[in-house]
Amino acid sequence: MTRRALASAAAAIFPGAAHANTLRVVSLNPCLDVILVHVAERAQIAALSHYSRDAQSSSIAAVAATLPFTYESAEEIIALRPDLVLVSGQAGLATRRALARLSIEVATYGLPNTIEESLAQITDVATRVGASARGAALVARIRSALAEAVRGNVRRPIQALVFQAGGLVAGRGTIIDEAMNLTGFENVAERYGVQQWGIAPLELLLADPPELLLSSRPAPGAPSGAERVLGHPALARIAPHMARADFPQPCLNCAGPVLLQTTQALVTARDAFWSSR
Repeated sequence: MTRRALASAAAAIFPGAAHANTLRVVSLNPCLDVILVHVAERAQIAALSHYSRDAQSSSIAAVAATLPFTYESAEEIIALRPDLVLVSGQAGLATRRALARLSIEVATYGLPNTIEESLAQITDVATRVGASARGAALVARIRSALAEAVRGNVRRPIQALVFQAGGLVAGRGTIIDEAMNLTGFENVAERYGVQQWGIAPLELLLADPPELLLSSRPAPGAPSGAERVLGHPALARIAPHMARADFPQPCLNCAGPVLLQTTQALVTARDAFWSSR
């Protein structure tokens, strides 16, 4: 991506950055990174996690490429002199203890299990960085997109499976499952022995295919295992019995603002499925 394109991507997410709050924030989690870049002003972001630069797995890779990042070491973070550090419950204990000794404020977030919990995280992060209005506007956009998707769901549920690289499947009790139910799908992960998150054997999928397989396309240079599963010729042979649609990998990794992309992907897949019938 060119420098001009990177600048355009950043400008689209950081309106009004010239009037930045002086609070300096570091995020150590890719999903918290996504929230932060959508609600904070650019000058507030001292660093993101290095994971957010991965174009295959991150929805903000283009923006992240224009911002500082860390590998989550205490030394890197302390050198940035942050006022606030956003972490997940899985963040390194040694790093958290080092920050606590220096009285650097740390906000720890768990993994949201529902859409409402995810929206609450947006609101909390936005409030902490002094961007309550932006947080409220973002939450309103997500609610509006979901409501529009529900209104457009006028047919029976489509039996579908989110099937990603290596056979990873999102089952019941996940945010993906909730979004699927809202937008017109029946998540059939349990048919393949997956309760919440798990691996669905390709053999079971081939023996009893869903109506629709939602999967991402392996990126160039992706691990051979991912290419072997998603590009398996046997999947092409059952094409008459199973439709396929694109479900971007970032949608499987995070909720929060990514719910806008997730909702759009599901609605596009739903409408394409019925238009082909």
